[in-house]
Amino acid sequence: MTVQPYRSTPIFDETSLPAALRARHNTKAGVWGVIRVLEGRLKLSYVEPASEMILDPDTPGHILPEQPHFVEPLGPMRMQVDFLRPAAARLSVRISA
Repeated sequence: MTVQPYRSTPIFDETSLPAALRARHNTKAGVWGVIRVLEGRLKLSYVEPASEMILDPDTPGHILPEQPHFVEPLGPMRMQVDFLRPAAARLSVRISA
């Protein structure tokens, strides 16, 4: 399956990161997320199954569709989330005279 980006959040820092992203939440059905840390570090916690990872500019975080998770800044940081969904099937139409 091919996925393509369709939307990105604004760039957040440790003070502007919304409370909704700091609390348990999940992506929609059929939507993947890629958390990109531009500066600093961010802790990504997956709820089911429970695990944690530290994200930095060299280590993005990947979120599966409907996967519960939350994030926590580890000091000053800047981050953004890209959302991806399945690429639309291309229609091929042939018209004959």
